[in-house]
Amino acid sequence: MRILMVSDVYFPRVNGVSTSIETFRQSLAGQGIEVRIVAPRYGDEPEAPGVVRVPGRPVPRDPEDRIVAWRAMSRTVREQAAECDLVHIQTPFAAHYSGLRAARREGVPVLATYHTLFEEYLHHYAPFLPARGLRAVARHLSRRQCNALDGVVVPSVAMQSRLVHYGVKAPIHILPTGIPLARFAGGDRARFRAAHGIAPSRPVALFVGRVAHEKNIGFLLEMAAEAVKRCPDLLLLVAGEGPALPALRAQAARLGLDESVRFTGYLDRHRDLPDCYAAADVFVFASRTETQGLVLLEAMAVGLPVVAFAEMGTIDILAPRQGCRVPAGDPAAFAEAVVEILSDDAQRIRLGSEARNYARNWSDETMAARLADLYFEYHRNGNPIAWKAHTKARPA
Repeated sequence: MRILMVSDVYFPRVNGVSTSIETFRQSLAGQGIEVRIVAPRYGDEPEAPGVVRVPGRPVPRDPEDRIVAWRAMSRTVREQAAECDLVHIQTPFAAHYSGLRAARREGVPVLATYHTLFEEYLHHYAPFLPARGLRAVARHLSRRQCNALDGVVVPSVAMQSRLVHYGVKAPIHILPTGIPLARFAGGDRARFRAAHGIAPSRPVALFVGRVAHEKNIGFLLEMAAEAVKRCPDLLLLVAGEGPALPALRAQAARLGLDESVRFTGYLDRHRDLPDCYAAADVFVFASRTETQGLVLLEAMAVGLPVVAFAEMGTIDILAPRQGCRVPAGDPAAFAEAVVEILSDDAQRIRLGSEARNYARNWSDETMAARLADLYFEYHRNGNPIAWKAHTKARPA
């Protein structure tokens, strides 16, 4: 079976969507499914089997991303869809419209994964427009796009509920992205600390993710300012890149945290990131709009206790309270939970063991098997209401 994944973002652009696409792509091969990808070209990426790049230009105010050439995207997706059994859209921009059009033309089912809660994000990137209006536009567009599909995949129960509230009538399937457990099992704590000048015994709280406003990293800086009052040698490590970095550096300086916060920038996921996780003592995460929170599971797979808010997509991960603490929503309470773990070796070890065992339930193989079943079901039966009327005869 051949699946065409269409996306406006993919590696080397690092974010949750890219990670999800690549994780499923590799894991689905073990399920007998070939995945082809159409995605933007960012620079001089080497050719890779099964990946077709489309030219694009940097997004204004966010040069890490690309706006693809619409005609080139549409043409490329149409060509690739002719040889595939199902189209799986990953983003709601050019990828959505080209993927939907190509699927209808070829008479194959079309699904989309709703990765991002755009109504919570748009005001960060268009602050000059009314937030209420932007939310209304995001809801309307999401409803219209989702209802044009045969089915929608979401990473969490909270996201399913939000789409139902929008008025989405297409079938919604809850299917999180899994994590490659083996990749995060062999990090080298000593190597990372030595390379970054971190003393072997210094307590480290770690955040990993895109350094963007919606990740609420500013809250973590406020938390660190509280935590160092009780744990003076605490180091908050922020691993990632993004548009909020200059503002966060300035905030750290205002809070007097120059010696207590370090921004590492981008870390290679295969070589450096596992070492970074292993070098930490606790993982911290304050986003209130996350659709899943893969980094929580990556940290847990390493055996890191997690302190995070259980809101939106992270509820599904944190609800069992395995290997984690979920504090109240103010910096002082969050800091208290972090310091308590760092100051109690027995608690930290116990929570780390719980986290590692719990993460096994979220393996990439498990989630890929579930997605493969969904693909085969749509390929066999489709959705009579949504797409059989569009089906045309195809060569055997």
